Amino acid sequence: MHVSQETPEQTTARLRQVMAQARLEIFDGAYAFYETPVAQFPSHRVADALAFVRDEEVWSFLAPADATVAAVDKFVLFSFHFPPALDNSGFVGWLASHLKATIGTGILVVCGQNAGQGGIFDYWGAPEVVAQKVIAEVQRLRGPL
Repeated sequence: MHVSQETPEQTTARLRQVMAQARLEIFDGAYAFYETPVAQFPSHRVADALAFVRDEEVWSFLAPADATVAAVDKFVLFSFHFPPALDNSGFVGWLASHLKATIGTGILVVCGQNAGQGGIFDYWGAPEVVAQKVIAEVQRLRGPL
């Protein structure tokens, strides 16, 4: 992993270029976290869940919000796939901090690895109530530098 030595201004400029070069996908509909006991892996959700994580008690999975199940928090998701050999170090912290400072919201991030598409990819979740503001800000940051 590359570690950048740069000023905050240089970091912002580099990571805005990273955003502009990354493939952005915005998902339709809302997503939510659901839980099942750790002894009962939710294999029936493998086809539609985007992420699974567990602790000692539950499997937590991120999947399309089901209108028949009351989810506490709903999120609108978007994702970034980064081109190979692009220095995206610090991207998650930078963008999450920027969105907190400009919109006032926290954000969820789930990262994965796909070597066939350049390596690391990120799923981002914005609370449904501010999702359009978050997506507009992401698109603004990706715009002309």
